[in-house]
Amino acid sequence: MLCQLSINNFAIVRFLELDFKPGMTTITGETGAGKSIAIDALGLCLGNRADANTLRPGATKAEFSARFSLDDVPLAKRWLEDNDLELDDECILRRTIGSDGRSRAYINGNPVPLGQMKSLGQLLIGIHGQHAHHAMLKSEHQLTLLDSYANHRLLLESVSSSFQRCKLIEKELKALQQSQHERIARKQLLQYQVEELNEFALEDGEFEQIESEHKKLANGTALIDACRKELFILQDNDEASVESLINAGISQAQELEAYDPQLNSVVNMLNDALIQVQESSSELERYLDGLELDPEHFSFLEQRLSKVMQLSRKHQVNPNELYSHHQTLIAELASLDSDEEALTSLQEEVDASLESYITHAKKLSQSRIRYAKELDKKVTQSIRELSMPKGKFSISVNFNESHISPNGCDTIEFLVTTNPGQPLQPISKVASGGELSRIGLGIQVITAKKVATPTLIFDEVDVGISGPTAAVVGRMLRSLGESTQVMCVTHLPQVAGKGHQHMFVNKQSRGGKTETSMVPLDKTQRIEELARLLGGDVITSNTLANAKELLHS
Repeated sequence: MLCQLSINNFAIVRFLELDFKPGMTTITGETGAGKSIAIDALGLCLGNRADANTLRPGATKAEFSARFSLDDVPLAKRWLEDNDLELDDECILRRTIGSDGRSRAYINGNPVPLGQMKSLGQLLIGIHGQHAHHAMLKSEHQLTLLDSYANHRLLLESVSSSFQRCKLIEKELKALQQSQHERIARKQLLQYQVEELNEFALEDGEFEQIESEHKKLANGTALIDACRKELFILQDNDEASVESLINAGISQAQELEAYDPQLNSVVNMLNDALIQVQESSSELERYLDGLELDPEHFSFLEQRLSKVMQLSRKHQVNPNELYSHHQTLIAELASLDSDEEALTSLQEEVDASLESYITHAKKLSQSRIRYAKELDKKVTQSIRELSMPKGKFSISVNFNESHISPNGCDTIEFLVTTNPGQPLQPISKVASGGELSRIGLGIQVITAKKVATPTLIFDEVDVGISGPTAAVVGRMLRSLGESTQVMCVTHLPQVAGKGHQHMFVNKQSRGGKTETSMVPLDKTQRIEELARLLGGDVITSNTLANAKELLHS
């Protein structure tokens, strides 16, 4: 629950430090005194938007601090633990706003983004404003009220998760479908190209082999002539072949060796040279014997080489890259085939995810129908107590599979009849302003009892209500205050008298400056304030007596 609220330099507040207790606290004051100022300050502590106009004139910074006890708030405790912001069994929210409009937010002394403060604030306080019943005319707000009453958090999470998964897969499928025409055209081209290259069937490294062999055969006659000339030089020239000259050199070296054995190494080297020359000659002879100038094979090589060059130009690759290009096209064609399989698989996934979503949505819808019937009875009883004795309230829940959303497939409509004999009709068409106020208040009080928020604030929700109805409203809020901390800004004495505590807002002007204060009232002061609310500025013994009776009723 909220234990303390501190306000510095906010609007017409210079400084306020307020201590709050369990139960129902009523807040009253003269018109324009700033009764809602504490609630506005709390809203800023909970992450509401702010600007430089928030500051008290002349101030450079406004500061707000709210301290909460977390004894009975397990959701808030868990949130703080999950975000590493826990501090024993209490929580302090602090917000500063500078004259430049910039603000800073803190949770238990740690700076945090405003979004985090807002997330935590929703677990600590629920604020019902004086215009909340107007929002009740909107179908989406009606749905939120029903889900809050039924505590559908887990069911809604399941539906929302299923919805997001369904939309994600649908997005993938749509993207794949949009590129399908391009893939079909590309696939047809690839099939033609791959078939052509498959028919040619160039092997890895074949181009280099063809090129080398073609070059050899193209220069065959020159090769033969060159080989014969080389053999003539090495061994066939009887007068001065290399072999005969080396033999002559060996003979001369052997004579030298006879004179000096140290020249033996020269003989050995010349012998080695002779062996190398003889082996070279043998190698040339074998090559020459195996060299065949086959015109048919040469023609085949020329055709093959010409086709390689033609295909290379066609595919805009180097001839030595044609084989690898062929393999790349085969892989791409296979991937396009797998895309078609993915398209079929994704369609199946979309169907399955939609079926899963509908299953979760139906489960949520069935729960809504059950709780709608329960809420029908309670709201009907409530509005009858609020001076609508023949009133009847009903919630229409309609399930439509074609209406998918993160909140399910239901459309919700609040129906009401205020007079006997009249059929149930949408609340926006039947209820007057005062009736709408009473119906809205009844729903807010009933749903507030089911929500786990430890502190509830009602800001002049009793506008348009008076007399005996106001007394019923007071009893409703006090009953709610027995189990939940309730704060109620009101102008009705019947409501103010039902509070466990009473705070009074006063505005004073001194030295050209206006300042608002808020103070708790003791029993005597409460009677005087209730008398003021009953009788206006002139307080008589009768109004005091009525006020005392109201306080003790």
